[in-house]
Amino acid sequence: MNKQAYLFYFPVLLLFFACNNTNNPASNAEAAQATADSMKATITEKPFGNYFNSPVTEYTLTNSSGMQAGILNYGGTITKLITPDRNGKMGDVVLGFETFSGYLQKNEPYLGALVGRYANRIANAKFTLDGKTYKLAPNNFGNSLHGGNAGFDKVIWNVEKIGDSSLKLSYQSKDGEEGYPGNLNLQVMYTLGSDNSLKIDYTATTDKATPVNLTNHSYFNLSAGKDSTILDHVLQLNADKYTPVNDQLIPTGQIADVKGTPLDFTTGKAIGKDIGNVKGGFDHNWILNKNGNAPDNYREQPAATVYDPGSGRFMEVFTTQPGIQFYSGNFLNGSLQVTKGGQIYVSHAGLCLETQHYPDSPNQPSFPSTILKPGDTYRQTTVYKFSVK
Repeated sequence: MNKQAYLFYFPVLLLFFACNNTNNPASNAEAAQATADSMKATITEKPFGNYFNSPVTEYTLTNSSGMQAGILNYGGTITKLITPDRNGKMGDVVLGFETFSGYLQKNEPYLGALVGRYANRIANAKFTLDGKTYKLAPNNFGNSLHGGNAGFDKVIWNVEKIGDSSLKLSYQSKDGEEGYPGNLNLQVMYTLGSDNSLKIDYTATTDKATPVNLTNHSYFNLSAGKDSTILDHVLQLNADKYTPVNDQLIPTGQIADVKGTPLDFTTGKAIGKDIGNVKGGFDHNWILNKNGNAPDNYREQPAATVYDPGSGRFMEVFTTQPGIQFYSGNFLNGSLQVTKGGQIYVSHAGLCLETQHYPDSPNQPSFPSTILKPGDTYRQTTVYKFSVK
Protein backbone atom coordinates (compact mmCIF):
# COMPACT_ATOMS: atom_id res chain seq x y z
CA MET A 1 0.00 0.00 0.00
CA ASN A 2 1.47 3.39 -0.98
CA LYS A 3 1.67 6.28 1.47
CA GLN A 4 -1.33 8.13 0.04
CA ALA A 5 -3.59 5.04 0.35
CA TYR A 6 -2.37 4.39 3.90
CA LEU A 7 -3.22 7.94 4.96
CA PHE A 8 -6.71 7.48 3.53
CA TYR A 9 -7.55 4.06 4.98
CA PHE A 10 -5.99 4.41 8.44
CA PRO A 11 -8.56 6.92 9.79
CA VAL A 12 -11.36 4.80 8.31
CA LEU A 13 -10.07 1.72 10.16
CA LEU A 14 -9.86 3.70 13.40
CA LEU A 15 -13.47 4.81 12.98
CA PHE A 16 -14.57 1.22 12.31
CA PHE A 17 -12.95 -0.15 15.46
CA ALA A 18 -14.20 2.78 17.56
CA CYS A 19 -17.76 1.96 16.52
CA ASN A 20 -17.34 -1.70 17.39
CA ASN A 21 -15.35 -1.65 20.63
CA THR A 22 -16.56 -2.85 24.03
CA ASN A 23 -17.61 0.64 25.12
CA ASN A 24 -20.75 0.06 23.10
CA PRO A 25 -23.52 -0.58 25.71
CA ALA A 26 -25.11 -3.30 23.60
CA SER A 27 -21.77 -5.04 23.22
CA ASN A 28 -21.15 -4.75 26.96
CA ALA A 29 -24.55 -6.28 27.70
CA GLU A 30 -23.91 -9.13 25.29
CA ALA A 31 -20.48 -9.74 26.79
CA ALA A 32 -21.91 -9.71 30.33
CA GLN A 33 -24.60 -12.17 29.30
CA ALA A 34 -22.03 -14.41 27.67
CA THR A 35 -19.95 -14.31 30.84
CA ALA A 36 -22.98 -15.14 32.98
CA ASP A 37 -23.94 -17.98 30.66
CA SER A 38 -20.46 -19.43 30.93
CA MET A 39 -20.43 -19.34 34.75
CA LYS A 40 -21.35 -22.40 36.71
CA ALA A 41 -22.86 -22.70 40.16
CA THR A 42 -20.18 -23.58 42.71
CA ILE A 43 -19.61 -24.14 46.42
CA THR A 44 -16.23 -23.18 47.85
CA GLU A 45 -14.99 -23.20 51.43
CA LYS A 46 -12.31 -21.54 53.51
CA PRO A 47 -11.23 -21.57 57.18
CA PHE A 48 -12.86 -18.80 59.20
CA GLY A 49 -11.67 -19.45 62.76
CA ASN A 50 -12.01 -21.83 65.69
CA TYR A 51 -14.72 -22.26 68.32
CA PHE A 52 -13.84 -24.35 71.39
CA ASN A 53 -11.26 -26.24 69.29
CA SER A 54 -13.75 -26.87 66.49
CA PRO A 55 -12.84 -25.43 63.08
CA VAL A 56 -15.19 -22.78 61.75
CA THR A 57 -15.65 -22.85 57.98
CA GLU A 58 -17.24 -20.34 55.64
CA TYR A 59 -18.98 -21.91 52.66
CA THR A 60 -19.65 -19.67 49.66
CA LEU A 61 -22.43 -20.58 47.25
CA THR A 62 -22.23 -18.87 43.86
CA ASN A 63 -24.91 -19.11 41.18
CA SER A 64 -24.59 -18.75 37.42
CA SER A 65 -25.38 -15.03 37.64
CA GLY A 66 -22.59 -14.32 40.10
CA MET A 67 -24.76 -13.91 43.21
CA GLN A 68 -23.03 -15.23 46.34
CA ALA A 69 -24.19 -16.42 49.74
CA GLY A 70 -21.69 -17.02 52.53
CA ILE A 71 -22.67 -19.42 55.34
CA LEU A 72 -20.79 -20.55 58.45
CA ASN A 73 -21.03 -23.92 60.16
CA TYR A 74 -21.07 -21.80 63.34
CA GLY A 75 -24.70 -20.90 63.99
CA GLY A 76 -25.62 -21.56 60.36
CA THR A 77 -24.75 -17.88 60.01
CA ILE A 78 -25.24 -16.00 56.75
CA THR A 79 -22.07 -13.90 56.44
CA LYS A 80 -22.74 -12.32 53.06
CA LEU A 81 -25.33 -11.99 50.31
CA ILE A 82 -23.81 -10.37 47.26
CA THR A 83 -26.35 -9.21 44.67
CA PRO A 84 -26.36 -6.72 41.78
CA ASP A 85 -27.88 -3.25 41.85
CA ARG A 86 -29.80 -1.73 38.92
CA ASN A 87 -26.50 -0.98 37.16
CA GLY A 88 -25.19 -4.51 37.62
CA LYS A 89 -22.73 -3.54 40.36
CA MET A 90 -22.44 -6.26 42.97
CA GLY A 91 -22.81 -5.44 46.65
CA ASP A 92 -23.21 -7.20 49.99
CA VAL A 93 -26.73 -6.62 51.37
CA VAL A 94 -26.39 -8.12 54.88
CA LEU A 95 -24.56 -6.83 57.94
CA GLY A 96 -21.69 -8.92 59.25
CA PHE A 97 -18.09 -9.06 60.35
CA GLU A 98 -14.70 -9.26 58.68
CA THR A 99 -13.42 -11.97 61.01
CA PHE A 100 -14.84 -14.65 63.28
CA SER A 101 -13.95 -12.60 66.37
CA GLY A 102 -16.77 -10.25 65.44
CA TYR A 103 -19.36 -12.97 65.97
CA LEU A 104 -17.95 -13.71 69.45
CA GLN A 105 -18.02 -10.18 70.86
CA LYS A 106 -20.25 -9.33 73.79
CA ASN A 107 -23.85 -8.48 72.90
CA GLU A 108 -23.41 -9.60 69.29
CA PRO A 109 -26.99 -9.21 67.98
CA TYR A 110 -27.45 -12.52 66.10
CA LEU A 111 -26.22 -11.11 62.78
CA GLY A 112 -27.21 -13.64 60.10
CA ALA A 113 -27.67 -16.53 62.53
CA LEU A 114 -30.15 -19.39 62.75
CA VAL A 115 -32.02 -18.93 66.03
CA GLY A 116 -33.89 -21.44 68.18
CA ARG A 117 -34.97 -23.68 69.81
CA TYR A 118 -37.51 -20.90 70.16
CA ALA A 119 -36.98 -17.74 68.10
CA ASN A 120 -38.15 -14.49 69.68
CA ARG A 121 -39.33 -14.17 73.29
CA ILE A 122 -40.87 -16.44 75.92
CA ALA A 123 -42.30 -14.48 78.86
CA ASN A 124 -40.68 -14.88 82.26
CA ALA A 125 -38.34 -17.49 80.75
CA LYS A 126 -40.71 -20.38 81.46
CA PHE A 127 -43.63 -22.35 80.08
CA THR A 128 -45.81 -25.25 81.17
CA LEU A 129 -46.28 -28.31 78.97
CA ASP A 130 -48.19 -31.48 79.88
CA GLY A 131 -48.41 -30.31 83.50
CA LYS A 132 -44.69 -29.65 83.91
CA THR A 133 -43.08 -26.23 84.12
CA TYR A 134 -39.82 -25.75 82.22
CA LYS A 135 -37.44 -22.95 83.19
CA LEU A 136 -35.31 -21.27 80.53
CA ALA A 137 -32.42 -18.82 80.56
CA PRO A 138 -33.69 -15.30 81.43
CA ASN A 139 -31.36 -13.58 78.94
CA ASN A 140 -33.59 -10.63 78.02
CA PHE A 141 -34.99 -8.55 80.89
CA GLY A 142 -36.15 -11.68 82.70
CA ASN A 143 -37.56 -13.25 79.54
CA SER A 144 -35.94 -15.85 77.29
CA LEU A 145 -34.85 -14.66 73.84
CA HIS A 146 -33.82 -16.69 70.77
CA GLY A 147 -33.21 -19.97 72.55
CA GLY A 148 -31.30 -18.79 75.61
CA ASN A 149 -27.64 -18.19 76.45
CA ALA A 150 -26.34 -20.70 73.90
CA GLY A 151 -29.06 -21.21 71.34
CA PHE A 152 -28.65 -22.63 67.85
CA ASP A 153 -26.77 -19.46 66.85
CA LYS A 154 -23.83 -20.51 69.07
CA VAL A 155 -23.28 -24.14 68.10
CA ILE A 156 -21.32 -25.91 65.38
CA TRP A 157 -23.59 -27.49 62.79
CA ASN A 158 -22.62 -30.44 60.62
CA VAL A 159 -22.51 -29.39 56.96
CA GLU A 160 -22.97 -31.48 53.84
CA LYS A 161 -22.70 -30.12 50.31
CA ILE A 162 -25.65 -31.13 48.15
CA GLY A 163 -24.86 -30.72 44.47
CA ASP A 164 -23.44 -27.35 43.49
CA SER A 165 -26.06 -25.05 45.01
CA SER A 166 -27.21 -26.41 48.41
CA LEU A 167 -25.85 -26.92 51.91
CA LYS A 168 -27.53 -29.25 54.38
CA LEU A 169 -26.86 -28.31 58.00
CA SER A 170 -27.76 -30.68 60.80
CA TYR A 171 -27.63 -30.51 64.58
CA GLN A 172 -28.98 -32.50 67.53
CA SER A 173 -30.20 -30.44 70.46
CA LYS A 174 -30.04 -32.69 73.51
CA ASP A 175 -32.88 -33.16 75.99
CA GLY A 176 -32.58 -30.38 78.58
CA GLU A 177 -30.39 -28.12 76.44
CA GLU A 178 -31.14 -24.54 77.50
CA GLY A 179 -34.01 -25.97 79.56
CA TYR A 180 -36.05 -27.40 76.67
CA PRO A 181 -37.44 -30.95 76.77
CA GLY A 182 -36.71 -33.64 74.20
CA ASN A 183 -33.87 -34.61 71.87
CA LEU A 184 -34.49 -32.47 68.83
CA ASN A 185 -32.98 -33.47 65.49
CA LEU A 186 -32.71 -30.55 63.08
CA GLN A 187 -31.90 -30.07 59.44
CA VAL A 188 -31.65 -26.75 57.64
CA MET A 189 -31.11 -26.63 53.88
CA TYR A 190 -29.76 -23.49 52.24
CA THR A 191 -30.25 -23.39 48.45
CA LEU A 192 -29.04 -20.60 46.18
CA GLY A 193 -31.28 -20.47 43.12
CA SER A 194 -30.44 -19.40 39.59
CA ASP A 195 -33.15 -16.72 39.99
CA ASN A 196 -31.10 -14.95 42.72
CA SER A 197 -33.13 -16.46 45.54
CA LEU A 198 -31.91 -17.95 48.81
CA LYS A 199 -34.25 -20.69 50.00
CA ILE A 200 -34.14 -21.96 53.58
CA ASP A 201 -35.89 -25.27 54.37
CA TYR A 202 -36.16 -26.23 58.04
CA THR A 203 -37.18 -29.66 59.40
CA ALA A 204 -37.11 -31.07 62.93
CA THR A 205 -38.24 -34.15 64.84
CA THR A 206 -38.33 -34.86 68.56
CA ASP A 207 -38.67 -37.75 71.01
CA LYS A 208 -40.59 -35.63 73.55
CA ALA A 209 -43.14 -32.84 73.14
CA THR A 210 -41.36 -29.49 72.91
CA PRO A 211 -41.91 -25.98 71.54
CA VAL A 212 -40.08 -25.28 68.28
CA ASN A 213 -39.85 -21.96 66.42
CA LEU A 214 -36.94 -21.51 64.03
CA THR A 215 -35.89 -18.55 61.89
CA ASN A 216 -32.94 -16.71 60.41
CA HIS A 217 -31.82 -13.40 61.86
CA SER A 218 -30.12 -11.64 58.94
CA TYR A 219 -29.95 -7.85 58.96
CA PHE A 220 -30.54 -6.46 55.47
CA ASN A 221 -29.39 -3.15 54.04
CA LEU A 222 -30.08 -3.21 50.31
CA SER A 223 -27.85 -0.21 49.67
CA ALA A 224 -24.88 -2.53 50.33
CA GLY A 225 -23.42 -0.08 52.84
CA LYS A 226 -23.87 3.12 50.83
CA ASP A 227 -26.58 4.30 53.24
CA SER A 228 -25.91 4.10 56.96
CA THR A 229 -29.56 3.26 57.73
CA ILE A 230 -32.56 1.56 56.15
CA LEU A 231 -34.95 4.41 56.90
CA ASP A 232 -35.39 5.21 53.20
CA HIS A 233 -36.10 1.58 52.30
CA VAL A 234 -39.70 1.04 51.22
CA LEU A 235 -41.37 -1.86 53.05
CA GLN A 236 -44.63 -3.62 52.32
CA LEU A 237 -46.09 -6.35 54.54
CA ASN A 238 -48.92 -8.68 53.49
CA ALA A 239 -50.51 -8.36 56.91
CA ASP A 240 -53.69 -6.67 58.11
CA LYS A 241 -53.12 -7.53 61.79
CA TYR A 242 -50.36 -7.71 64.37
CA THR A 243 -49.82 -8.82 67.97
CA PRO A 244 -49.51 -5.82 70.36
CA VAL A 245 -46.76 -6.04 72.99
CA ASN A 246 -45.96 -4.66 76.42
CA ASP A 247 -42.89 -2.58 77.26
CA GLN A 248 -40.75 -5.74 77.31
CA LEU A 249 -41.93 -6.70 73.81
CA ILE A 250 -44.01 -9.61 75.10
CA PRO A 251 -47.37 -10.05 73.32
CA THR A 252 -50.39 -9.04 75.36
CA GLY A 253 -52.44 -11.83 73.77
CA GLN A 254 -54.52 -9.41 71.74
CA ILE A 255 -54.83 -9.33 67.96
CA ALA A 256 -55.08 -5.81 66.54
CA ASP A 257 -55.68 -4.19 63.14
CA VAL A 258 -52.81 -2.26 61.61
CA LYS A 259 -55.14 0.13 59.80
CA GLY A 260 -54.82 3.66 61.13
CA THR A 261 -51.61 2.87 63.03
CA PRO A 262 -47.91 3.43 62.27
CA LEU A 263 -47.69 -0.36 61.83
CA ASP A 264 -49.71 -0.27 58.62
CA PHE A 265 -47.45 -1.47 55.81
CA THR A 266 -50.25 -2.91 53.67
CA THR A 267 -49.07 -0.51 51.00
CA GLY A 268 -45.40 0.24 50.63
CA LYS A 269 -43.96 3.15 52.60
CA ALA A 270 -40.55 4.34 53.72
CA ILE A 271 -39.58 2.76 57.04
CA GLY A 272 -38.56 6.16 58.40
CA LYS A 273 -41.95 7.72 57.71
CA ASP A 274 -43.69 6.58 60.91
CA ILE A 275 -40.87 5.08 62.97
CA GLY A 276 -40.81 8.10 65.26
CA ASN A 277 -44.39 7.31 66.26
CA VAL A 278 -43.48 3.83 67.54
CA LYS A 279 -41.78 3.78 70.94
CA GLY A 280 -38.36 2.25 70.49
CA GLY A 281 -38.91 1.56 66.79
CA PHE A 282 -40.43 -1.40 64.97
CA ASP A 283 -39.98 -4.78 66.69
CA HIS A 284 -43.35 -6.51 66.31
CA ASN A 285 -44.94 -9.66 64.96
CA TRP A 286 -47.25 -9.17 61.98
CA ILE A 287 -49.90 -11.82 61.29
CA LEU A 288 -49.60 -12.73 57.63
CA ASN A 289 -52.69 -12.82 55.45
CA LYS A 290 -53.54 -16.25 54.08
CA ASN A 291 -53.65 -16.89 50.36
CA GLY A 292 -56.84 -18.89 49.97
CA ASN A 293 -56.40 -22.60 50.51
CA ALA A 294 -52.71 -22.81 49.62
CA PRO A 295 -51.18 -26.11 50.82
CA ASP A 296 -49.31 -25.90 54.13
CA ASN A 297 -50.40 -22.27 54.29
CA TYR A 298 -47.65 -21.48 51.77
CA ARG A 299 -48.05 -18.02 50.37
CA GLU A 300 -47.51 -17.61 46.66
CA GLN A 301 -47.69 -13.85 47.21
CA PRO A 302 -44.78 -12.30 49.09
CA ALA A 303 -45.14 -11.98 52.83
CA ALA A 304 -42.96 -8.89 52.55
CA THR A 305 -41.16 -6.78 49.97
CA VAL A 306 -38.35 -4.28 50.48
CA TYR A 307 -37.15 -1.74 47.91
CA ASP A 308 -34.11 0.51 48.09
CA PRO A 309 -34.69 3.49 45.76
CA GLY A 310 -31.01 4.37 45.68
CA SER A 311 -29.64 1.05 44.41
CA GLY A 312 -32.80 -0.28 42.79
CA ARG A 313 -32.49 -3.55 44.70
CA PHE A 314 -35.79 -5.26 45.45
CA MET A 315 -36.22 -8.15 47.90
CA GLU A 316 -39.26 -10.42 48.20
CA VAL A 317 -39.87 -12.72 51.17
CA PHE A 318 -41.99 -15.85 50.78
CA THR A 319 -42.79 -18.16 53.69
CA THR A 320 -44.97 -20.95 55.03
CA GLN A 321 -45.02 -19.34 58.48
CA PRO A 322 -48.03 -17.56 60.01
CA GLY A 323 -46.07 -14.53 61.21
CA ILE A 324 -43.13 -12.28 60.47
CA GLN A 325 -41.14 -10.16 62.90
CA PHE A 326 -40.10 -6.87 61.36
CA TYR A 327 -37.26 -5.45 63.43
CA SER A 328 -35.77 -2.11 62.42
CA GLY A 329 -32.38 -2.59 64.09
CA ASN A 330 -33.29 -0.37 67.02
CA PHE A 331 -30.68 -1.72 69.43
CA LEU A 332 -27.71 -1.29 67.11
CA ASN A 333 -25.67 1.53 68.61
CA GLY A 334 -22.39 1.78 66.72
CA SER A 335 -20.42 -0.25 69.26
CA LEU A 336 -19.86 -3.42 67.21
CA GLN A 337 -16.26 -4.03 66.18
CA VAL A 338 -14.62 -5.78 63.20
CA THR A 339 -17.57 -4.85 60.98
CA LYS A 340 -17.42 -5.17 57.19
CA GLY A 341 -15.26 -2.42 55.77
CA GLY A 342 -15.15 -0.79 59.21
CA GLN A 343 -18.73 0.40 58.87
CA ILE A 344 -20.40 1.79 61.98
CA TYR A 345 -23.63 -0.08 62.55
CA VAL A 346 -25.74 2.70 63.99
CA SER A 347 -29.36 2.36 65.05
CA HIS A 348 -31.45 1.21 62.05
CA ALA A 349 -28.35 0.20 60.05
CA GLY A 350 -30.19 -2.95 58.99
CA LEU A 351 -33.63 -4.54 59.14
CA CYS A 352 -34.71 -8.07 59.98
CA LEU A 353 -37.67 -9.95 58.54
CA GLU A 354 -37.85 -13.05 60.73
CA THR A 355 -40.44 -15.54 59.48
CA GLN A 356 -41.88 -17.27 62.51
CA HIS A 357 -44.70 -18.37 64.76
CA TYR A 358 -45.89 -15.75 67.20
CA PRO A 359 -43.71 -14.78 70.19
CA ASP A 360 -44.53 -16.37 73.54
CA SER A 361 -46.88 -18.91 71.95
CA PRO A 362 -46.14 -21.57 74.62
CA ASN A 363 -47.78 -19.20 77.14
CA GLN A 364 -50.54 -17.94 74.84
CA PRO A 365 -53.17 -20.66 74.24
CA SER A 366 -55.05 -18.50 71.72
CA PHE A 367 -51.98 -18.34 69.42
CA PRO A 368 -51.21 -21.09 66.87
CA SER A 369 -49.46 -23.96 68.63
CA THR A 370 -45.70 -24.33 68.40
CA ILE A 371 -45.58 -27.70 70.17
CA LEU A 372 -43.85 -30.43 68.18
CA LYS A 373 -44.79 -33.96 69.26
CA PRO A 374 -43.02 -37.29 68.72
CA GLY A 375 -43.96 -38.77 65.36
CA ASP A 376 -44.61 -35.36 63.81
CA THR A 377 -42.20 -33.29 61.71
CA TYR A 378 -41.69 -29.55 61.99
CA ARG A 379 -41.38 -27.97 58.55
CA GLN A 380 -40.77 -24.39 57.54
CA THR A 381 -39.73 -22.83 54.23
CA THR A 382 -38.65 -19.25 53.66
CA VAL A 383 -37.30 -17.68 50.47
CA TYR A 384 -35.49 -14.36 50.09
CA LYS A 385 -35.52 -13.40 46.39
CA PHE A 386 -33.55 -10.50 44.92
CA SER A 387 -34.11 -8.46 41.76
CA VAL A 388 -33.94 -4.82 40.65
CA LYS A 389 -36.36 -2.21 39.44
